[in-house]
Amino acid sequence: MTIEMLYSKIHRATVTDANLNYVGSITVDEELLEASKMRVGQKVEILNINNGERFSTYIILGERGKRDICLNGAAARKVHKGDKIIIVAYATYDESELAAYKPRVVLVNEDNDIEEILEEI
Repeated sequence: MTIEMLYSKIHRATVTDANLNYVGSITVDEELLEASKMRVGQKVEILNINNGERFSTYIILGERGKRDICLNGAAARKVHKGDKIIIVAYATYDESELAAYKPRVVLVNEDNDIEEILEEI
């Protein structure tokens, strides 16, 4: 049996831009991607803390060190600049993998700087 579990999340990131006239996706700073172990092209769920919206998209690479979190295309209608969001990635695990299961949680501040990286929920 396999079970879908939290793989990684970037918690309380601040939306830096919403670009309606771009092919859909979320732009995430390269350093945040590395810290979270997320990948370009990976499907993620976006949870908007400000308005309760939940939607899926995929990741595109943002410039290292700029701390950009930009929703693009149709997803831009679901956020406003300054909104707080949680970026969540899931993975499917076999039961035998769950004994060593440790999700990655990246906590960021108002400027999307990394404050802490946890390996637990």
